[in-house]
Amino acid sequence: MKMFMGDEDLAAAIAELAGKTLLDVAASNLWTGKERGRIAELMINGLTLAALVANRPDDPVLSEEGDGGARDKSGRCWIIDPLDGTREFVEGRDDWAVQIGLAVDGRPAVGAVSVPRKRLLLRSDRPPPLPCIEAEVRILVSRTRPAAEAGEIAALLHAKLIPLGSVGAKIAALLAGEAEIYLHSGGQSQWDSCAPVAIAIAAGFDATRLNGEPLVYGGDDPVLPDLVVSHPEITSRFRAALAEIGERAAEAVG
Repeated sequence: MKMFMGDEDLAAAIAELAGKTLLDVAASNLWTGKERGRIAELMINGLTLAALVANRPDDPVLSEEGDGGARDKSGRCWIIDPLDGTREFVEGRDDWAVQIGLAVDGRPAVGAVSVPRKRLLLRSDRPPPLPCIEAEVRILVSRTRPAAEAGEIAALLHAKLIPLGSVGAKIAALLAGEAEIYLHSGGQSQWDSCAPVAIAIAAGFDATRLNGEPLVYGGDDPVLPDLVVSHPEITSRFRAALAEIGERAAEAVG
C-alpha cells in the first residue's frame, strides 16, 4: 500500500528522482546535442506529471512542457520546470536543475530544487541558515539574457556581476553565500522561479518583482517577467540604486 507523503516530501522525492534520471540521460550515448536536451525535458516532464497524478490527482499542474490540467479555484497549483537550464545540460555544465514548486493561494508555498551535478537537493521545509554577507556585493544574472539594469545597478553598488545558468542554480549560489542578489528582467515564466523562490523565502531572503510588488503564482497567465531575490541586509541598498536609475531615466526623457 502506497504511503501518503506531505507536499514537501513529495516535491523533494520527485526532484531527487528526476535529477538522478537526468544524470543517466546525460551519461547515455543514445542521444547527443540538442536532441538529448529535448528528450530529457520530455522524459522528466512525463515522470513528474505521472508522479503528481498518482499522488495529487485533484491538483492542477503548470509545466514548461505543457499543462497537466487547467488551473482551478482550489487555491493549489503545482508549478514545475522539469529541466531548467537545458542549454547548460546539453553543454555538460553543472548549473542546471529540476524545479518542483507548489503555489497556494498565489504564494510560493513549497519548493524542491535538485542540482544534480552539485549533489544538491534544496527544500523549502529545510532551508539552510541565512548566510553572512561579504564586503563586495555580488549579483547573479542570466548567462544569456542579463537584466538590462544590471550594469547600472552594479556600478552604483560597486558590485560584481556573476553570470550563471538555471534559476535553481542561482538560488543555490545565494543560499551558499556565493552572492547576495539575483536579478532578472526581460522575460520569465512562473515555472522558472516558483520552486527556487519558495526556498529562498524560507531561508530568509527577500523576493519581489522589480517594482516591489509581490510575486504571484498559479494564475492563468504563466508570464512572470522579472524578479529580484536579495539578502535582507542588501535589499534597501538595491532598492535605492533601482530608484536612482529610474530618476535618471525620467530626467533624460524630460
